[in-house]
Formats: sequence, C-alpha cells, structure tokens
Amino acid sequence: MSRTIKLAEQIRQEVSDILARDVRDPGIGFLTLTRVKVAPDLQQARVYYTTLGDPAARKKAARALDRALPFIRRALAMRLNLRRVPELAFQFDESVAHQARVEELLQQIKQDDAERAAEAAPGEPSADPSDDE
Repeated sequence: MSRTIKLAEQIRQEVSDILARDVRDPGIGFLTLTRVKVAPDLQQARVYYTTLGDPAARKKAARALDRALPFIRRALAMRLNLRRVPELAFQFDESVAHQARVEELLQQIKQDDAERAAEAAPGEPSADPSDDE
C-alpha cells in the first residue's frame, strides 16, 4: 500500500475521532467522513464528508467545519508522527448523493417492470410455447 493511501486512511480515522470527541460545535451535527485524498507530495489533504439533512443543514455543517479547521489541524498534528501535517480542506461528497439517486432510479425501474408484468399477466395468454401441450 502506498504511503499516500496509508496517510489518507490515518487522517480519515483521526479526523473522525477528533470530530466525535473533541469538537464541540453544534453546527457540525451528524457527519460522516467518506474518504480522504492526499496529494502525492503529502502537503494537502482533501477530506470528503456527508451529512444528514437539507441543504441548509449542509451549509451549516460546512461553516462549522471551516471554523473548526485550525483546531482539527492542530489536534491532528499532535496525533500524527509527521514532520509537516498536510493542509486540510473539507469538501461535501456529492458521490453519495449520486449513488442514492441511482439506487432510487433502479428501484423505480424495478417497480415499473413489476407493474407492467402484473397488468399483462391476467388477460393475455402465455407467450411460452411449452404451455400449449
């Protein structure tokens, strides 16, 4: 496993722990860190997150994370054994919303297919030739 991947996972775990235990900002609310991408030079790390709620709650969480960023970076520096802690940037993870939308569309297709099959079944004869015997 490459060093950037190991560091990304360690940052995700530590930042998650810092947010859960040490950050007292009520604006953060229920937050899930989905992934971390670390630059190849280890100088920057982008922390992706999701949150429950409407877009207003999402904006509130983003502002709270920006306020807590210096504290989180200092706490991370104490936990990681690095010469230089990467600059952190939080970004809402849109991929989770897209994934949920795809799941919703697949469920709708499945439901539509079931409805069409139910409508076609009672009045139409079977198209299967083995039923004619």
